Amino acid sequence: MPDRLAVRKTYKLYIAGAFPRSESGRSYPVTDPKGRFLANASHASRKDARDAVVAARKAFPGWSGRTPYNRGQILYRIAEMLEGRRDQFTDELRHTGASKNTAAAEVDAAVDRWVWYAGWADKLDAVAGAANPVSGPFFNFSTPEPTGVVAAIAPDSPLLGLVSVLAPVIVSGNTTVVVASEPAPLPAITLAEVLATSDLPGGVVNLLTGHRTELAPWLAAHMDVNAIDLTGALPEHVQDLEDKAAGNLKRVLRPAGDWSEEPGTARLTAFLETKTVWHPVGI
Repeated sequence: MPDRLAVRKTYKLYIAGAFPRSESGRSYPVTDPKGRFLANASHASRKDARDAVVAARKAFPGWSGRTPYNRGQILYRIAEMLEGRRDQFTDELRHTGASKNTAAAEVDAAVDRWVWYAGWADKLDAVAGAANPVSGPFFNFSTPEPTGVVAAIAPDSPLLGLVSVLAPVIVSGNTTVVVASEPAPLPAITLAEVLATSDLPGGVVNLLTGHRTELAPWLAAHMDVNAIDLTGALPEHVQDLEDKAAGNLKRVLRPAGDWSEEPGTARLTAFLETKTVWHPVGI
């Protein structure tokens, strides 16, 4: 039987619920630590970043308008589907040089982290909001609301790092544009396939692969991006990105600790706005 010609897969971007190639037509080879070719990944351009922001902005009213309980259901559904593709994610993580046990443990941690954040969806209002005591015949309530479109630079941990910056952003009603790990983007695109086949509306998550140094400055300076998470930004680039983000007073998350630590509420509240309402008593 003659040898078959190998059909190479090009992993595409994830924008507005679809999987387009980069508008520039560029791609880059992804290799394992020994230099063996694995696949091609799309090399996102500035235009792709703009398209992703447009998609995220369009999806924001619908996603933020859903009930917290419904958002929690959807995040839990993502965790279910991630668990169902556990072996595939384990194999992809092994291509990054991780042992089988280490890769399996990272997949388990990623699933658990999705579940943890899903459980917070209908509790954020009670924890982050308050009925404030005031002097006078008024009720005074503080309620958390999503910031808007959040850009995130994911760390090089190709799955757990991505989940750690992604889940806390969307659980509260924000939409996002994420720049995935540059050297190991394949688990991120596979996660996008999970998102596309779950109940998550298109445009809530938009995932770009390519060079962080090329994409991050445009997202930091984009006037329709409300906040940016610099977890995966290179230390020498952080100050420049913060300066660009100041152009429209973006919220900036510059984590002081290790992102891989157990999840906490700091990321949940980083991209929330607190709105205060006064109401006369008896009306």
